[in-house]
Amino acid sequence: MKFPALLQGESLKRLLQGAFVGFVATCVIGFNWGGWTLGSSAKQMADNSAMSAVVAVLAPMCVDKFQHAGDATTQLTELKKVGSWQQGTFVEKGGWATATGTRSTDSAVVEACAKLLNGLK
Repeated sequence: MKFPALLQGESLKRLLQGAFVGFVATCVIGFNWGGWTLGSSAKQMADNSAMSAVVAVLAPMCVDKFQHAGDATTQLTELKKVGSWQQGTFVEKGGWATATGTRSTDSAVVEACAKLLNGLK
């Protein structure tokens, strides 16, 4: 029986070829199905998770500020009259999405606050 050219030759050469094929197969399986990630991907996932947590905390605080404003019912009516693409700007201009001690707002917090406010009756 004649073996293919890849399988013929010195045993060290075949050992290195097998090790390389095994390494490539391990990497493909590990990254595709094994849950392996690169450091940059892990950092991106951690940043996204942290941002989601911040939005989850600050958006209800924004709604609370909105509800405790003196003219909340009027403002809520005005918010619902504004188009959905402009509601974030409306909330931002009202200052309800600004966290205590800061001057700037985060767009994700503003959008989440606007969505929560739209759900109010």
